This record gives sequence, C-alpha cells and structure tokens, in this order.
Amino acid sequence: MQVNVRESWALAVYLTKWVCLSGLLGLCVGSASALFLWSLDLATNFRVSHSWLILLLPLAGAFIGAIYSSIGKSVEAGNNLIVDEIHEPGGGVPLRMAPLVLIGTILTHLFGGSAGREGTAVQMGGSLAGGLARLIPGLNRADTQCLLMAGIASGFAGVFGTPVAGMVFALEVLTIGRMNHSSILPCLIAAIASDQTCAAWGVGHTHYEVASRLAADSVSHVAAFDGRLMLVTVVAGIAFGLASMLFTKLAHALSRFFYHTISRPVLRPVVGGLVMICLTWLLGTDDFLGLGVSSPDASAVTIVSSFHAGGADAWSWLWKMVFTTITLSSGFKGGEVTPLFFIGATLGNVLATLFGVPVDLLAAMGFVSVFAGATNTPLACIVMAVELFGGEHIGYFAVSCVIAYLFSGQSGIYRSQRKGVPKPGRLEQESEDDSK
Repeated sequence: MQVNVRESWALAVYLTKWVCLSGLLGLCVGSASALFLWSLDLATNFRVSHSWLILLLPLAGAFIGAIYSSIGKSVEAGNNLIVDEIHEPGGGVPLRMAPLVLIGTILTHLFGGSAGREGTAVQMGGSLAGGLARLIPGLNRADTQCLLMAGIASGFAGVFGTPVAGMVFALEVLTIGRMNHSSILPCLIAAIASDQTCAAWGVGHTHYEVASRLAADSVSHVAAFDGRLMLVTVVAGIAFGLASMLFTKLAHALSRFFYHTISRPVLRPVVGGLVMICLTWLLGTDDFLGLGVSSPDASAVTIVSSFHAGGADAWSWLWKMVFTTITLSSGFKGGEVTPLFFIGATLGNVLATLFGVPVDLLAAMGFVSVFAGATNTPLACIVMAVELFGGEHIGYFAVSCVIAYLFSGQSGIYRSQRKGVPKPGRLEQESEDDSK
C-alpha cells in the first residue's frame, strides 16, 4: 500500500492544530460552564429559600434591560448572532457576550424567571470562541467558523454533560435537514474537553434514571420490539411535536407583541415580571419558576418528579410553556432547552398515565423529543437520550424524536436556523411568517 507522505503530513498538521485549538477552547468553556452552573445552583437555592424574591423580578428585569440597552445591543440577538456569524461571518461575536449573558441569566433565576441554561452556555461558548479566533493570528474564515461551531458544542456539552450530543447539536442546528461534517473533529474535541473540564471542577449533573426494564433482545441487548408500546410512542411523538410547535409559535408571537407594544426595551422585562408575579399568585404555586429540574419540596412538579407516577399534573407542561415564553420574550436571559425538557417530561408523564405504559420511559421520551422538535435536531436528541438514559430503549427514543421533529412545523426556536431541506408535508404556498 502506497502512503502519500504529503497527505499524511497535512493530516498530522490538521490534527495537531485542532487538538490544540479545540482543546484550549474546551478548557475555557468548560471552566466558564462550571462557574455558571455553580452560580446558578446558588441562585436557585437562595430563591427557593426566599420565595419573596419573586416580587423583585420586575426590578431585576429593568436592570437587565438597562445593561443590554447601554452596552449589550450588539449581543442582544444571543444564539441567533452566533448562528448568523457561522453562516455569514461579519462583525464577529463580541467577547462581552459571555459576562453579560452570565449576569443576566443568574439574575433571571435569582428572582424567579422561568428560563433554562443552554442558551447561556452556548452564548458563552460562542463568545469565547470568537475571542480566541481574534487572538490567534493566521486563522482564516473557515477556521473561525469551525471555532464558533466548537464553541456551541463545548457550551452544550459542559452544561448538560453530554459531549457527543453537543457535537451533533453543533453540526445539526445550523441548517434544517443538512449537516456540514467539516467541523466534526473540532466540535468533538471541544465538547469532550469542556465536559471533562466541568467535571474536574467538581460540578456534576442531574441523574435521570429509567428504571423500567423491557424484555431485551439476547443479541443486541436493546429492548425487544413491543407493538403496543411502539404505537403509543408514535402517538406520543405526534403530541411532543405539536407541543414543540406550540412553544415555538407562542415564543415568536410574544416576542413580536412585546417588541411592537412596548417601545422601551427596559420596560419590557418589567411588564413580563409583573405578569409572572400575577400568574404565580393566581396559580398558588412556584413550580413553574426557575429551571424546574428539582425541588426540596417533595410535592413540587419538576423534571425529576415527572419520572415517577403522579409526578406531574395534567396541565403542568402548558403552564411551564406559558411562564417560559413570557420570561424570555419580555427580555430576561437564559435558554429554552431545560424548560423544553420540563414540558416534554411532564407531558410524557401525563400520556403514560393515560395509555398505561411505563411513566419513566415516556417521560424520558418527552424530555428529548420536545427538544428535538423545537430545535429541529432529532439526531442530537437521540444521542442525548442514549447519553442520559442508556441505549437499551434507543429504538423508542429514535421513533419519538423523529416523529416529533416531523410534526413540529417548518421552523424552530432559533430564527437564524437555515432551511436546507424542507420537512415532508411542506406546502408550496406555505406562509413564511414564522421565519420573519
């Protein structure tokens, strides 16, 4: 076998270059993610112990709005700015995005805003990647794009502890139906480095367990095919997809409402905060504030409780959707993904009770499937299911994620996400309102 020395040398240089660049980026983003998760945990625990803090949510919103109006206008687009920069490099991703979104998200959670953490981690990853690209001489446009994608992967991996899913997410989220594998190595290295760095700082992640065990195939060791469960999976997948579409449409509609109705950016989160206070008082519960991952109150509805029978109410998923879309659309900071996990897990809990199937299994399906539909990233979500819940039920996770993706509409939560290959069922005269 003839060895091409020139190609081998070029590959060695490529590997060395990206191991160093992506490894360094993953180290930085993993450390930033560890700081963020630690701070978020402190803020959440303090809020839970001092429930009156919700009354200060409008003031916190005014402060966040004032900061972004004065020094954060260039980074206000958040995740969409990073996606746009990858598609069409322009002014770059300012380094100030990282501290601004970190502070804004912590304040949002400290005073009871309903938001997630993925958006913050991805923005920190993209911001640090943009700063690294400007710092290192000799990088071309393609290198910068690779670094930004690696920033997305490392941010996702650090905050959720799912490095392979982080890599796939970064490759899949840019364009619906199309993936560019040119950045696969930088994304993988950065994701693994970020995950391991976060773990080295002693910051752990919530453990979710699917205790229900189905009969396993003796050769593949995956759950054997169950016709009834597969039928329920398809029906549930449709429900998860429709919930994803409802979340996306509600988020976009509320964003337009706040933007066109309230001209001053500082006042938008003030109004959003007041609405949140009123809703919390009317419902008589704070279950839908904050992340919603877990709670010291055993009777509270959380993502963790949704994996157990009776762990969610019939409309928990809808109320979390309302609280989150109001929070983020009015100008508070954070991500959508953890609330999407909550929506999916609680909806899965309700459907499992309705159809008489294992609650924890359907909650796990909803956990990843609503996320798959809202972000148009079914492959990343299938991988995430395996990383979080194990591979025994991969067939059911895959069907649920794909069905949810197909039924979630033609657009997702990220406005800058391009449409490479339209989903089946798209009408030629379909309105493009969702993309505006």
